[in-house]
Amino acid sequence: MPVSRTERREKLLRAAQSAVMKHGADVQLKQVAAEASLTPGAVLYHFRDIQTLLVEANRAGMERFYDARLRAIEGIPEPERKLVMTIESGLPVDSDDPAVKLMCELGGAAARYPAYAVMLTALYDRQVAMYQVILETGAAQGVFTLTSPSLTIARNIVALEDAYGYRMVARHPSLDVETTTELICDYARTATGHPLPRPVRV
Repeated sequence: MPVSRTERREKLLRAAQSAVMKHGADVQLKQVAAEASLTPGAVLYHFRDIQTLLVEANRAGMERFYDARLRAIEGIPEPERKLVMTIESGLPVDSDDPAVKLMCELGGAAARYPAYAVMLTALYDRQVAMYQVILETGAAQGVFTLTSPSLTIARNIVALEDAYGYRMVARHPSLDVETTTELICDYARTATGHPLPRPVRV
């Protein structure tokens, strides 16, 4: 049965993720092609260059860390629950989380590849805006008493997610997902003046 164009692209995206894990963000076209058992020319038939392929390979992570998080809290009225759930979903599932590993690799190469910098900056800004909405809604409802501007708190939460996420995939022995979630929630409690419910990882 012939492989469709969509199936071939999906295979290449998975191969690109795997190749980055093996060779880093400076992975070469031939290495991705070998991972997919294709020729470099076949890869270029679907993607104009290696950077375009790697950006596309990271879009699943973009969706997971923004769009999927918005969907998860849709319909939940309590801002304190929204805040904790959003923090929980912003971390690696474990130290082998491939999406987070890929983002860490691309982040390290952002100075050399502007496309990576643009992509990761856009994700950061969207995540900050997402947290701002939760924080400002909670403040407007009298649930939160913010100790700093919402932008400052939101930026700090996202920065903590990024920093702890990196430490987790770097296999820091004392940082698992439960510990890390609680550490970020501890900051959020201080920043919002709310005790916040305990995180419950699903």
